[in-house]
Amino acid sequence: MIDWLTDVFSSLQGWFFEAAVQPLVYAIGLGGWTEDAFDATGWLLVGLIEIVALVVLIGPLQRWRAVEPVTDRHAIRIDVLYTLIHRLGLFRLVMFFTLQPVFDAVLGSLRAAGWGTLHLDELRPGLTDVPVVAFAIYLVVLDFVGYWIHRGQHRFDWWWGLHSLHHSQRQMTMWSDDRNHLLDDIIHDTVIVAVAQLIGVAPGQFIAFVAFTQLSESLQHANLRLGFGAIGERLWISPRFHRLHHSIGLGHESRGPRTLGGHNFGVLLPWWDMLFGTANFEKRYDPTGVRDQVEPGADGRVRDYGRGFWAQQWLGLKRMAGRG
Repeated sequence: MIDWLTDVFSSLQGWFFEAAVQPLVYAIGLGGWTEDAFDATGWLLVGLIEIVALVVLIGPLQRWRAVEPVTDRHAIRIDVLYTLIHRLGLFRLVMFFTLQPVFDAVLGSLRAAGWGTLHLDELRPGLTDVPVVAFAIYLVVLDFVGYWIHRGQHRFDWWWGLHSLHHSQRQMTMWSDDRNHLLDDIIHDTVIVAVAQLIGVAPGQFIAFVAFTQLSESLQHANLRLGFGAIGERLWISPRFHRLHHSIGLGHESRGPRTLGGHNFGVLLPWWDMLFGTANFEKRYDPTGVRDQVEPGADGRVRDYGRGFWAQQWLGLKRMAGRG
C-alpha cells in the first residue's frame, strides 16, 4: 500500500513539475535550480492535497458537530493565511534560501566528527525495512521528539512568548494548526529535520510523515465536538483531547493562574502524556485562548496578541524579549 501510494504521488509530482513548474523555472532564468524545484513541487502538491482534504472532509464535520458558533471570521481568515503560507511551501522556500546552507554545514560537521546517520529501518533486516514498519518506527520516534519540543514551548518564558500566539486563537477551527510565530516554527522544524536526518528518514518518508501529521493536527484543532472513546483516546489524539490543551487555564498552566506548563502536549500519540503524567482525559469543551487575554494582569490590562499577521509576529517578538 505504501509503495503504491508513493508511486502514485511520484507520478503526480512528475506530471505537475513538467506541466507547470519546470516551464516557470526556465522562464525566470533559474534553470540551474531544477532539482530543487522538483523537490519543492512535492511539497506544493502535498499542500494542495491537504487543503482539499480540509475543505472536503474536515469542513463538513465542523458544520455537523460544532463545539461553538463562529463569531470571529476575521480571526479565521488570518488562520487561513497562516495555513496557505505553510502548506503551499512559502515558509519552506524562505527556509531553503536562508537557513539550508547553515543546516547542511552543521550536519556535515557532525558526520565528519563521527556522528553518522543511524538508519533505524535497518535494525532488524526483513522486518524494520518493510516500508509500513519503517514508517511506523520513524513516526513514533519523531512524535516523541515533538512531544518534548512542545513541553519546551510551555516551559521556558522566552519560548512561551512565541508559542502563546498559537494559543491565543479563541475561535478554534481546522485552520488553527499553522497559527504560529515564524521563529517558533523555525526552531521546531530545525529540530525535527535534524533528528529525521540523523535517524535516516528517507525524503519520501519524511514528506509522508509531515503530510500525515499536518492532517491529523488540522483535525485536532477543528471546531468539532468529537472524542475517540475510552480506548481510542489513548491510542490517537482526538479533537476533544487537544482542545483541552488550548483551554484557558487548563492546557497552558500547571501550578495555578499565570504559571507555565499544562496538559496534553502530544502531537499524534497520547502515549507520552500518559507516560510522563501530563495527560488529561476529562470529557469537556471549554473556551480556548490564554488567560491574560481575558483577565487583567497586575497593570490592570489584558494582553493584546494582535489581529493581523504582522502585528501578531511583532508582538510575539516583544513577548519573547519580555517587553510585550
